[in-house]
Amino acid sequence: MREHVLVIAEAGVNHNGSYERALRMIDAAAGAGADIIKFQSFKTEKLVTRDAPKAAYQKTNTGNTGGQFDMLKKLELDHNAHLGLMNHCRIKGIRFMSTPFDADSAEMLQELGVEMFKVGSGDLTNVPLLRQLAGFGKPVIISTGMADLGEIGQALQVLLKGGLNKESVMILHANTDYPTAYSDVNLRAMATIAQTFGITVGYSDHTDGIEVAVAAVALGARVIEKHFTLDRNLEGPDHKASLEPAELSAMVRSIRNIEEALGDGNKVPSEGEKKNIIAARKSIVAATDIRKGEIFTTENLTVKRPGSGMSPLLWDEIIGTFASRDYRKDELI
Repeated sequence: MREHVLVIAEAGVNHNGSYERALRMIDAAAGAGADIIKFQSFKTEKLVTRDAPKAAYQKTNTGNTGGQFDMLKKLELDHNAHLGLMNHCRIKGIRFMSTPFDADSAEMLQELGVEMFKVGSGDLTNVPLLRQLAGFGKPVIISTGMADLGEIGQALQVLLKGGLNKESVMILHANTDYPTAYSDVNLRAMATIAQTFGITVGYSDHTDGIEVAVAAVALGARVIEKHFTLDRNLEGPDHKASLEPAELSAMVRSIRNIEEALGDGNKVPSEGEKKNIIAARKSIVAATDIRKGEIFTTENLTVKRPGSGMSPLLWDEIIGTFASRDYRKDELI
């Protein structure tokens, strides 16, 4: 989990309940270079009440009619669909992941042999689900949208008391608004989470575009999660706040570039710049013709390229000493 920045392409429910579209999304995520494609696993009857209202962004994207129950019922994936998607991921060389929203779905994913679990922001306070996932003994990634530090700490304690250690948990800073306004991102909170809990952190991004996700990597995120869709114009609750495949690919490339550019933190000349030292650095040279025995002064010495001679760092040590031989103007001392 910590070898490089883990990029999770969040398919979520953007398949609109279509198994065939979900397969195409796996193809797109793998082609974009994502490490993981993540879906959502739920049984609507166990997730929401019959009269649960839609969130504001869901009303904007799907209309005011109906509630969450009717909307979500159309977006379920059954056991066989999960199995088929997992197999397709193996063929395409991308890891499968899904967020369980109820106990039965969590158990199904465990039986299917998923490598790790993701907890959505809405279940940060769901003690029974957190305890169940911790009991599976597999890594857990948890999003923290809508939460404060106290709630994050409580959720972490449930996971730790359930048998996990901090090395098996990653906490993602997030904002549960689709799309998230830049002024609401508060990206520095990711560092606050890391410092407060001494844990590996990442960022689940719901802003438009890719720049905030890339900035999160520069600030230390080890996981980036981002919604994507095959077509932002499709009907459904999450398409409008999702990347299309070409944008997902651009985000992955940018993350890999930034990841490489961060380096190891040691300030030494790089292999690429060593070849430029002689051409770009300077040496102490004769500003005028200098005869043997003459005193080196600020008038008869100067500093010029190339850097193949005596370093100007020795300037103060050379001034006031005597020339051991004759020097021509511009000759290296």
